Amino acid sequence: MATDDGVPARKRRVNPEQRRALQLLACSPFGAAEVIMLTHGFTRRTLAGLVRAGLAMAQRGTVNADRHSVGGRIRITEAGRRVIED
Repeated sequence: MATDDGVPARKRRVNPEQRRALQLLACSPFGAAEVIMLTHGFTRRTLAGLVRAGLAMAQRGTVNADRHSVGGRIRITEAGRRVIED
C-alpha cells in the first residue's frame, strides 16, 4: 500500500550516515552545495543513494561566467523529512 505521494507506507530504513546527511539538509531551506556535503565527510555514493531513494533531490549548478560545472545543490524531500522525524 502507498501513501498519497506514492511513497510506500512501510518505514524506510536509513543508516546513521544517511540520517546525518538528511538532518544536515533539513537545517537548510535551500539545500546544501555538494562540496559542503563532501566537506562534512559524505561520499557521492551516499548522496546519490539518497537521491535514488527519493529522500533528497539534486540540482546541477554552473558558474555563469564560463558555464563550467562546479557541482550542484542537494535538497531534502518531504519523504526525507518524514524519515528523520521517526
